[in-house]
Parts: sequence; C-alpha cells; structure tokens
Amino acid sequence: TSKLGVEGTLKMFMHVENYDDVRTELPPERLKLEWVYGYRGRECRANIYLLPTGEIVYFVASVVVLFNYEERTQRHYLGHTDCVKCLAIHPDKIRIATGQIAGVDKDGRALQPHVRIWDSVSLSTLQIIGLGTFERGVGSLAFSKDSGQHLSVIDDCNDHMLTVWDWQKKSKIAEIKTTNEVVLAVEFHPIDPNTIVTCGKSHIFFWTWSGTSLARKQGIFGKYEKPKFVQCLAFLSTGDILTGDSGGVLLVWTRSTVKAHEGSVFCLCEMRSGALLTGGGKDRRIILWDHELRVPDQYGTIRAVSEGKGDEFLVGTSRNFILRGTFNDGFLVEVQGHTDELWGLASHPSRETFLTCAQDRLVCLWNSVDHSLQWSRSLEVSIDYWLLIDS
Repeated sequence: TSKLGVEGTLKMFMHVENYDDVRTELPPERLKLEWVYGYRGRECRANIYLLPTGEIVYFVASVVVLFNYEERTQRHYLGHTDCVKCLAIHPDKIRIATGQIAGVDKDGRALQPHVRIWDSVSLSTLQIIGLGTFERGVGSLAFSKDSGQHLSVIDDCNDHMLTVWDWQKKSKIAEIKTTNEVVLAVEFHPIDPNTIVTCGKSHIFFWTWSGTSLARKQGIFGKYEKPKFVQCLAFLSTGDILTGDSGGVLLVWTRSTVKAHEGSVFCLCEMRSGALLTGGGKDRRIILWDHELRVPDQYGTIRAVSEGKGDEFLVGTSRNFILRGTFNDGFLVEVQGHTDELWGLASHPSRETFLTCAQDRLVCLWNSVDHSLQWSRSLEVSIDYWLLIDS
C-alpha cells in the first residue's frame, strides 16, 4: 500500500493482482476511540473542571474528554457532531451541558448547533435542546445555581440571543436579543435566581427574568474607564459580582476597583476557602490574593482557571496546555497539543510512536503507549502538506 498526502488530502493506492478476490463487504471489526491528544484553550474560556470522580473534564474538536491524571486514563463523551465551544457543570457536579457550533457532515448536509446535557458517570445523553433555534453556534451557557433546573444559553448569531430553558422539559421559557457586540459569558446569580448576568465587549448587563420575559439593566462604569472587553465574571459568597476586564481591572459591582493585571483578566475563580484566584492574559500571572505565580511564556496566556484537589488548581492556556499546580510547587503539564490546524500524521512502522505536524510550525513525536510527547521541533515555515510514505 502506498500513501500520498497532498495539501491535506490522503491518497491511497492498493496493489492488487486479482480484483476477483477482493472482498467488498465491511469487516466485522469496529474502531473505538482510545486516546485524545490536545485541548482547546485558544478562543475558549472557563472550560476545565475537576469532577467528583477525580477526572478533569475539557473538550477538543467534537469530543469531551474526562481525564484521570492519576490513573492516566480517559473516557470520552462522543455525542456531538461538530466542534464543542462551551461547557457548564450542573450544581450536582455530575450532569454536564456542552454546546457546539454549526457544521456539515461528510455528505455536505447541515449539522445544526445545539446543547447536549449528559451524565458524566454513565456518559449517557439526558437531553438535546436548541435544534432549529440556534443559528451559528452556542457561545456560552450556564445552569441555574439552585437546583440546576434551568439553563441559560448565548447564541453566537449577530444578535447574540439569550435564551432560558427548562432543559428537562426541553422547553424554551424566555428569549431576548442581548447586543450586536461580542458576548463572552453568561451566569445565573447564585442567590437571586431571577437575575442573569452577561458580559462582553464594553458591557455588562443584568437581566431580570420573570416568567417569559427578560428585562435588561446596563452596568454603569461611572468614573471608571469603560474597558474594551469585560472578559469574565464570578460571584463572591456575599452575592457581590466580580468582573475582570481587558485593562487588567477587577471590579466589584457596585463597590470599588483594583488594578490586578497588566493586560486582560481572562478568568476568575473563588476557592473553597473563600480566597480569590485570577488569571491574566498578557502578564501570564495567576494571583491568589495575596499570592502570585507566573505561568512560563511557552505555555501561552491564561484562558481558564479552576480548583483542583486540595490546594491545587487547574489552568488552561491559549497554547492549548492544561497545567496542574500549586503556588508552592509550580506547574505540571497534564495535557498539550498543537495550536493550529493539524495537516500531517505518520506512524512508525515498528515502534509505538507517531509524528504529527500542523500550521503552528511544530513537528511532534508522540508515544502511543503512555500518550506522552517525546519531543517537538519548531520549523521556520508553516506545514501545508506531509510526505510520501511507502509501507
């Protein structure tokens, strides 16, 4: 068999002496996904969580990965039909909601964006909502903090529609246009179940939800400079709302501001102890007030931060790393992968290794037994094709 990869298209040539002996029926064997390499930190936020099972849940492409870093095992939720963009954890820490973009199948037929709610223990799908409702894809979503009965969803369409669902009944309760500008996050208030907060480009909105209606109030920055982006939000135990913005400012609504980071504040997390954890973009710093830890430059900027086991925390970065660490011990790399489209793949004929290359200019050698990265090399030009391999 000869394989030739040309500009992303794989050509296979079979050397056959007698076509009469060629079997045409499908083989009885079926492929099963064993391991997923990589993580989608670029262009995403708040997409890493630790589950009660001891697994880290995150996504890449159309797969949601549940990774046990101590046992080095993975499980996979495979219900989605195209790229997953967002993830939310139910208050029971077992049920999970994930939203995907629109796409096309192998026959060119449209795949509609939607949200899937599923069980993280059994990996069974509990509900699918939004088919025929969402236009481009699901940008962000959140469960209500009380019983998790309701789900708020932001559609990535021009009007960035906010919808509220009784997801178990598959019922859309309320719907409203938010803004023509980018919306980056949505959350239910943990104390007032009738309040929903959204934020994004130069805005934060407070929505009062009553029955089928949603009424908007805009956050007023007053004497403070309006940021280009309100990047993230979190709720303190007092019910106060905390936002991080592209100017590196933390704002407690409606009290005071603190200059926290040089560049954007991309993520916020209130720890079990009540301490506040923040992650910066340009300065690559994680700050536990009053502690600070800088993420090394090679990992990229910080896109997600959440609590881990004990005093550990988890970090997702723009270069698609998942890091685990503490303020005293620094970081361990748990997940890594390419940061741009992957165009080449070649397996070794006799060893348990394979090579990948991508438009991020990296060539990587992977071990398929322990799933580790053996080495990577950065090339001076991007890679748009792979090589002829004759086996």
